[in-house]
Amino acid sequence: MITDLAVRRRDFALAAAAVVVLTAASTVSLGAAAGAFDHRSNTVAYTTCSSPALSGSVVHVSLVDMRGMGGGMMGGQGRWRSWHAGMMRIVASTASVGVGTVSLRVTNSGVLTHELVVLTLPAGATVGSRAVGADGKVDEAGSVGEVSNTCGAGAGPGLAPGSTGWTTLTLPAGRYELVCNLPGHYAAGMSTELDVG
Repeated sequence: MITDLAVRRRDFALAAAAVVVLTAASTVSLGAAAGAFDHRSNTVAYTTCSSPALSGSVVHVSLVDMRGMGGGMMGGQGRWRSWHAGMMRIVASTASVGVGTVSLRVTNSGVLTHELVVLTLPAGATVGSRAVGADGKVDEAGSVGEVSNTCGAGAGPGLAPGSTGWTTLTLPAGRYELVCNLPGHYAAGMSTELDVG
């Protein structure tokens, strides 16, 4: 004789299995719609290079996107509205450095082009809270530096996947937000704080 508890356990197990199947099916469908299974859209040419010896406090920064972390069911860079908070990130080797000369060695560990812009973080503001414009970018007014030159120093057209760029800045005490300001990347989670003091 089947008890009431056994029936509830069976029904729960069937419901859980249905949720798993439906979740997997919807994930595959979204990936197919975004072109994630099209081998042509997933071919990435990596550019590898290293930086020269850098002066001052050296902060190693990695720019990461979900496709570079083994996930990535979303479309390419031109489909920036598809990216959601938490799907990309910036990881720094330290959260704080001393006042003065600070070098940022930035490696694009993802499969999309990225950049790093250093913005002053106003008192009371939190990382990731800047207003994002209709173009998917934040206001760069007051930028104190940028790394977007593949295998080079300073600003350029963007860091290619696998490449490294760098810059050396003289930073006064304060809070800074490191951001990727390509369309949609900031809203997708590409920001972190660097405190100088």
